[in-house]
Amino acid sequence: MDNAVTVANDPASTKNNGKMGRILGRAILYFILIIGAVIFIFPFFWMISNSLMTLGETITRQLLPKVPQWENYRLAWEQAKFSKYFVNSVLVTLGTLAGLLFTSILAGYAFARIDFKGKNLLFGLFLATMMIPESVTLIPNYMLIRGAIIPLPGGTWINTYWALTLPFMANAFSIFLLRQFFAQVPNELWDAARMDGCDHLRFLIQIVLPISKAAVLTVLLFGFTASWNAFQWPLLVTTRDTWRPLMVGLYGFVTEAGPNTHLLMAGAVITIIPILIVYFLTQKQFTQGIATTGLK
Repeated sequence: MDNAVTVANDPASTKNNGKMGRILGRAILYFILIIGAVIFIFPFFWMISNSLMTLGETITRQLLPKVPQWENYRLAWEQAKFSKYFVNSVLVTLGTLAGLLFTSILAGYAFARIDFKGKNLLFGLFLATMMIPESVTLIPNYMLIRGAIIPLPGGTWINTYWALTLPFMANAFSIFLLRQFFAQVPNELWDAARMDGCDHLRFLIQIVLPISKAAVLTVLLFGFTASWNAFQWPLLVTTRDTWRPLMVGLYGFVTEAGPNTHLLMAGAVITIIPILIVYFLTQKQFTQGIATTGLK
């Protein structure tokens, strides 16, 4: 009995048991994370693998191609006429990002650093719009673009550059993200800038933006991804291939290519390459922007 009590009260034994418990808990956590990573990565692996296979290999559902068929990417690019759709996507994305950064930076700074009547109420209304499903605003936006609500130059903006960009040049999430980041800027910097004769615009450009690169790049990445992946809205407001972006072109290629799974997967890989490039270039700033937003 005395030996059992001694072992139970032994600090070294208790320490070892606690260490084993931590190791076991960490092993379980890593196992869960690995399983989750495999579940998320496998569809991308399957897509890339199928894009490098022959048609016969995709039918037999092999895991890896015997010989990578890099020619599939050229065939998919030519058959789907991706060159035209790619240029459209680049132009639409650049225009959308320019407008998004302009509105989000100015609005975010105003909500964070400028006191005006009704600021909190207006900011609350902005946040409330984030709870509205996109499908609810789809028809009103379409009627607005058609010129059915207010007169528009040209009568309608269907099949125009403005229809593809203007509705996405501002969103509440980007304004909220930048507002939270701009609010962290110490008031002492503003006081010092005022002593040097700075107004709000100069303070924003010369002081706030240089120390807020992480947040701005985060908004840029989210905006790029949303604009590049846009499908429903471009399909609705365009009726000619002249203005259709890459995702709508990929949808048309799916109906045209039929059972050519290897070409469909090659087309899908082509569409996500720009997103991967932008993400890896801004990964560090993106992670920093998300992790520090709203923290003093």
